[in-house]
Amino acid sequence: MAILLGIDTGGTYTDAVLLDDGADRVVANAKSLTTRPDLSLGIGGAIDAVIADSGLAPEAVALVSLSTTLATNALVEGQGGRVALIFIGFEESELARADLKEALGDDPVVFVAGGHGHSGAEVCPLDEGALLAGLETLSGVTGVAIASRFATRNPDHEVRARDAVRARLGVPVTCSHELSQALGGPKRALTAVLNARLIGLIDRLIAATEAHLTARGIAARLMVVRGDGALISAEIARERPIETILSGPAASIAGAQWLTGEQDALVSDIGGTTTDICLLRGGLPKIDPQGAKVGPYRTMVEAVAMRTFGLGGDSEVRVLDGLEGGLVLGPKRVMPVSLLARDHGDLVHGALDKAAALETPAEEATRFVIGQWADVPDALDPREAAVVERLENGPLRWADAVQSRVEIPALARLVQRGLVLICGVTPSDASHVLGRLDDWDRQAADKALSLMAKRRIGSGDRLASDGQTLASQIIDQLTKQTSEALLETAFAEEGWSEPASMARHALMRAGLADHNDVVRISAGLAMPVIGLGASARSYYGAVGERLGCATALPQHGGVANAIGAVVGQVVIHAEGTVTSGGEGAFRVHLPEGPAQFGSKDAALSALRAMLTEQTQAKALAAGVEDIRISESLDLREAQIEAQVMFIEATMRITARGRPRIAV
Repeated sequence: MAILLGIDTGGTYTDAVLLDDGADRVVANAKSLTTRPDLSLGIGGAIDAVIADSGLAPEAVALVSLSTTLATNALVEGQGGRVALIFIGFEESELARADLKEALGDDPVVFVAGGHGHSGAEVCPLDEGALLAGLETLSGVTGVAIASRFATRNPDHEVRARDAVRARLGVPVTCSHELSQALGGPKRALTAVLNARLIGLIDRLIAATEAHLTARGIAARLMVVRGDGALISAEIARERPIETILSGPAASIAGAQWLTGEQDALVSDIGGTTTDICLLRGGLPKIDPQGAKVGPYRTMVEAVAMRTFGLGGDSEVRVLDGLEGGLVLGPKRVMPVSLLARDHGDLVHGALDKAAALETPAEEATRFVIGQWADVPDALDPREAAVVERLENGPLRWADAVQSRVEIPALARLVQRGLVLICGVTPSDASHVLGRLDDWDRQAADKALSLMAKRRIGSGDRLASDGQTLASQIIDQLTKQTSEALLETAFAEEGWSEPASMARHALMRAGLADHNDVVRISAGLAMPVIGLGASARSYYGAVGERLGCATALPQHGGVANAIGAVVGQVVIHAEGTVTSGGEGAFRVHLPEGPAQFGSKDAALSALRAMLTEQTQAKALAAGVEDIRISESLDLREAQIEAQVMFIEATMRITARGRPRIAV
């Protein structure tokens, strides 16, 4: 029998599962808390636990595959390394397009003259002097993104800039033409910026996994799940981590179909940070033709058509302003109070007991701050450095970590960079109070929710009568927001405009309640919901009742991501274009620059040969032996006065197959 090891590293848990490839059965599964900043502890814990539970020898593992939600979570929460953008041939005003300026935030941009035209011809020489001068101004960056005008038609300026950055700064560099062959400079730049921001995160994850596999004597090939559910080598994932956004959710879709056999369903995967929802049609996930959208950003990465919502078991519970008060969950993740208390009980219980003596505790009474760095970070401003210094000896109460109002923005920046984590009340704490979970410190959860219940809303009333009541309100809010997320996804798939508004419309609420008076209104989902995630069994029964649909809660749904990680195939795409260079001239856009041919067939043949060579080489490097090649061609021509005029052709070559399994 061939044993496959699937690993999924999420925001809260790292899951591991062993599959018998011959019998299509789960041999064993295990969970371990995801440990930051040292991911190796959580990964190692999950691998060790699943090996021990199976009774198998580590060397029996023939293939390892890794999926993760870390890249998705980082983009949703606005985290990642500090990067710089080299913007070649673009005006400053173009930063406002494709959410590029918002994604950059305070990160530096170096504007450089240069770029090419639609034909691939140089329209302005690369200003190497300005480039080198700009590089001298950069400090404290963990990566650099480079985007040049029409680099997909001719990447020469991006390549020369990349070489200069590597020589001067020695940091990872991402060129936009390496991630997508589509036009749209600002959107390509956005994708490159996000990729550069994620390189350190994914590199640490893969390194931690490889180190533990080696330590345990597991010599099997390591694969990583891409955002469309296909497998790629760890080496490619290191260079292009942006392709792993929605990796965990894509793996969960494959796992859901493998576990349930459902052909048509809405798959909803609740994790610690996000709820990810995708439509399953004919047993396959829908691929987003516009590129993956995570949080506010639309990238050029091909991925499953997944809608990601900042809603999970560890979502921050926030109290709404206004007379009515009320709750909202997310989109930010915080560490549950009950989890922090498991390892730092004296700190948490001491702080909560002290606050409980007050008639009206401060809003921050249930919040704590935890450092998340392996080495003391550099490039901090004085206020950030002051907060970091206080946290060097361990977690603190929020009021002890932030000692003046001017330090609050500094703390927010540290959180954004992933250097600090906030701890607060979450649905996971509410589940402990209600007895639905018993993993961590229930007593700390009781105290935290009792404190939060004492908060005053706009009317002057308390938020809730006691902690138990508040816990029920939090779980009800989770059910409500999950239902709205599913409805929003369903309306979007139906092609309705403003799906978010439709999901929350008063008529929709009336229909879900089967309103029947002067007007009769009934509404619900017309297909089942597959609930995945460790906590799905606690929440999704109520979601199905609210939406009037069947819910499938598979036995191993808590590790569906890890299962999906090892049941996929390697799929390598390469895409290129042929454009018109005038009558009788056909221009092929190759990596080394444009090449001109005298006939359409000759140009297409040259492009086909180059793309096929690329895909076969990458598939072989990924360990695929039985490679299957397919081709798609989008040919644009126009009929003008009985004559066919060539405009443009886009060719895609795909190589696919299962990775080699060592036996």
